[in-house]
Amino acid sequence: MTITASNSDAKTNTNQADYPTQSIDWLTRLIGFDTVSRHSNLALIKDVQGYCEQLGLSVDLTFNEAQNKANLFVTVPAGKNRDILDGGLVLSGHTDVVPVDGQDWSSDPFKAEIRGDKLYGRGSCDMKGFIACSLMVLPKAVKLSKAGKLSRPLHLALSFDEEVGCLGAPLILADIEARGITPDYCIVGEPTLMTMVVAHKGIAVYRCRVHGKSAHSSLTHKGVNAISYASRLVGYVDALAEDISQRDDNDAMFDVPFSTLSVGTIQGGTATNIVPNLCEFTFDYRNLPHMTQEDIVAPIKTKIAELNAQMQSRSPETGIELIQEEGVPAMSDDKNDELQELIAALTGDDERHKVAYATEGGQFTNAGIPTIICGPGSIEQAHKADEFVALSEIERCDGFLQKLLESCTVN
Repeated sequence: MTITASNSDAKTNTNQADYPTQSIDWLTRLIGFDTVSRHSNLALIKDVQGYCEQLGLSVDLTFNEAQNKANLFVTVPAGKNRDILDGGLVLSGHTDVVPVDGQDWSSDPFKAEIRGDKLYGRGSCDMKGFIACSLMVLPKAVKLSKAGKLSRPLHLALSFDEEVGCLGAPLILADIEARGITPDYCIVGEPTLMTMVVAHKGIAVYRCRVHGKSAHSSLTHKGVNAISYASRLVGYVDALAEDISQRDDNDAMFDVPFSTLSVGTIQGGTATNIVPNLCEFTFDYRNLPHMTQEDIVAPIKTKIAELNAQMQSRSPETGIELIQEEGVPAMSDDKNDELQELIAALTGDDERHKVAYATEGGQFTNAGIPTIICGPGSIEQAHKADEFVALSEIERCDGFLQKLLESCTVN
């Protein structure tokens, strides 16, 4: 494994020895796997599997339907007889990354490069940095386990397809439930600058497909204009977004303190002189944990029913479809006070944060596993060209995980 640095930066890298070289080496190795969501992640998973098996650990893989992607779940058991698998702490991370298409990178995005005090590469921040640090703590955990000093199991969960709807995590959760494992806690290592995120919003993506009736534009009374009816529904979605932003039960702890609705794409029509028979638009809903999808779906369906009645009075075969394309649950901070106190003690930072973006954390909390988000790097660097993680963040994450392991140790 190598880490490259340009000649112009060589002088600024003389302090690299101050940072956790092994974690940086692992991060370099992970970035070298092109795990963009449209590609397979099996090369990375097999590499990590081999590493875990060299440590004497048994690895569970769960595959997608096409068998070209896999989750990995591995446990360092606790107890003097090394037979305790239930309970314990899960370190969770996703192996897929977003594409680099159309982005102007200063270096190869799939070859880690250190410039100054930052390590650049796709996934360096989101979120292979946390995975690298988690892999580095495994040998220490195994040593403690063999000595009978690990008081609770340590689990590592690596998923696929988080970036395209958190598709892998439910398979991990189903697998560990089938094996009778009920973890005490979970830490999802998304980039938070190593601060504690205790809750996040959910996300649901919807497509509205408006079916009208074509006619020549000189005979509009014989057609049903799909774009016109779509625009009425778009206007209603915008008005609903304004309404929910003014609710009395919004949460000021969130960086965006209200649930949001946003229309993202729209397309329709073939020519100016043809009444369009089809228009589609998409919108997303990012809900506070105490709000549900039904809070916005119900009024939108009522509006659709009203518009359908108008359209079908002119032509029975017209109408509007509402299709949900993606859904990731919100993560609440219910029933995780004990975990929050532990993380505050380990980080030395008692501040709690709530954020607008979604993670796999909501799926873990929905499964009854108290969860927080805490990982190296800033979310502001995620998905961008020249994505980076500060080397100091990797150092902080290593220190945090070492303290976490010590909290699971008995003399």
